[in-house]
This record gives sequence, C-alpha cells and structure tokens, in this order.
Amino acid sequence: MARAPFTLAGHTVMPGQRLQIDVPVARLYTHTPLHIPVEVVHGRKDGPVMLVCGGIHGDEINGVEIVRRLLRSKTINSLRGTLIAVPVVNVFGFLQQTRYLPDRRDLNRCFPGSEKGSLGGRIAALFREEIVDHATHIIDLHTGAIHRTNLPQIRAQLSVGSETERMADAFGAPVVLNAELREGSLRHYAQNRGIPVLTYEAGEALRFDEWAIAPGVQGVLRVMRRLGMLAGEQRRRSPAPAELANGSSWARAPIDGILRPKVRLGARVAKGEVLGKVADPFGNDEGEVLAMADGIVIGMSRLPLANEGEALYHIARFDEIEEAETAIESFQSSLAPPPDAMY
Repeated sequence: MARAPFTLAGHTVMPGQRLQIDVPVARLYTHTPLHIPVEVVHGRKDGPVMLVCGGIHGDEINGVEIVRRLLRSKTINSLRGTLIAVPVVNVFGFLQQTRYLPDRRDLNRCFPGSEKGSLGGRIAALFREEIVDHATHIIDLHTGAIHRTNLPQIRAQLSVGSETERMADAFGAPVVLNAELREGSLRHYAQNRGIPVLTYEAGEALRFDEWAIAPGVQGVLRVMRRLGMLAGEQRRRSPAPAELANGSSWARAPIDGILRPKVRLGARVAKGEVLGKVADPFGNDEGEVLAMADGIVIGMSRLPLANEGEALYHIARFDEIEEAETAIESFQSSLAPPPDAMY
C-alpha cells in the first residue's frame, strides 16, 4: 500500500519527494513579507516524523549549519518516515543578529503562543500549528548566549526507558543534563504533548564552531538511525557513552573587573578550586572565582569583562565524575581542532 502524502502549511509532499516551503510569518515595516524556511523530506516508507530546527534564538547560528549539512547528507536519500528541517525559526532575530524578536521577547518563552498575542506569541502559535504539531520527535538546536560558549551537551527531561532517554543515548554528546522544563519553551510545549524532544547545546552565539557543528550533524543522524529512519549502522567509531549530570550551577564574579581564566571548557574541577581571577584595571582589587562543587566545566563566559555576580563558569555535577571526564576526553580527542575557551 502506497504511503500517504504529507501536508504542511498548505503544501503537499508526495512519498519520495523533497520540497522547500516558505511559511509566511509576518511583514517588516516596509511591507516586505517574511517567511520561515522549511524543507520537508518525505520518505517512501512509513516511519517517524522528525523535526530538526535551529535559530529559535536568532543569533545562535551553529544550528543553521547543522541543518544545512543534514539536508546535504546522502544518507537521508533513503529516508523512512519524514524529516521536517527548519534552519531558522526566528527569522527576525537572525536578520538582526540578535537572540530576541523586535519587541525584545524571547521566542523560546512564548509557546504555545496566541494568534492574537504579541509578535512572539503569534510566531510561536504559527510555528506550533503549522510545523511542531506534525512532529513525532524533535531535536532543537541551540548554542550558548552571546559571549558564552557551551560544551556539546544534550538537555532533556529524562525518565528510565523513555523515548527521550533513547534519543539522548543515541545522540552521542559527552554530557546529558536531566533538565527541568522551562515554561514557554518549545521543549516544555512538546514534552507536555507527549512529543520526545532533545535540546542540543554547543558552541557560542554568532560563531560557526566546527567542534560543535560536526558532532551535531552526526548526533542527529545517530538518533534517526536509532528510530529506524535511516538504514545501516554508524560507520565511524561510536562515541564514549554520555554521562548524566545530576545537577549544575554557575560560579559567579566576586567583584567587578576583568576576568583572567584559569581553566578551559570541559575541564574537571574540584570544589574550592580557583577557576579564574577578577581584578580592576590597576590590579588593586582582586577576587577569585571558586568552584562551588566537584564537576566539569560545561559552559563559560568568553567576555573578560565582568560585573559582580555575573555568571562565569557553568559547572555540571556527576555521580561518576571519572567516567564523565573520560567521556569528555574521548569526545575532545576526536575533534580537530579541540575546543579552546581560553583568551
């Protein structure tokens, strides 16, 4: 029996067909129409409907390149199921190279949205109705915020034996955070609807970080294989098993000043260890940034200028920290060049 066509935003995609669709979202002040770009790959055989999206925050552009490479991969030519690929969700922010929408709202705090609400609410409602609600599985691609960088990591709400856990295990990031759902986020909306969703965090805003992009592409393909959307096994050596963090917290600037970092992204640190020093331009006043627990640095500020209380180092805590350190070292050794978070 032939597979049914797939319909998205009023467009019909036949089995075995790929179609690029421009979903109307709003207009600029100049009356110029703005669209969310979407490509649908509708396989000839039944399977899951996977949504892979980037750019919900307009300045987080690693995900844009991950989606582009995914769509150019020859492996998806024999796709089972359907792939919905959206390189840029927040087209307003992408054009302006900013995280936010023109009204300064965070699109990832606007779901499920409202057709009569703010610009953020209306875009969230449109994206939800036209795209998200078609998906059976979601991978949402992010980076650190401006002047912050993240070690490649998966954030998800996990439960033993769940489909979300199965996807997180397949992805192959060195760290998995069992993260609480944030109200208004795409992940919160999807998970509450029973749609398993992973958030991939890696690299820095407004940068192409190859050490974050390449593992992101391979991670998406691994998940698709695990779900039966792609045939065959991973040809390259499988990554070390990801380690599940049991919590995380930020080490903050003790005073106002200029940060001199002492540790790199991915470093193992001990409680009380000096992560960096903050001093005024003359060096008269100096304060130490201390690790609040044993753990791994999974995120850090890239801007040396710091105000007192500003978050500088994101430390993840693990029950088995040696295994986590091994997983991260294995991940970093497979990259060229390795992540470099020093100044």
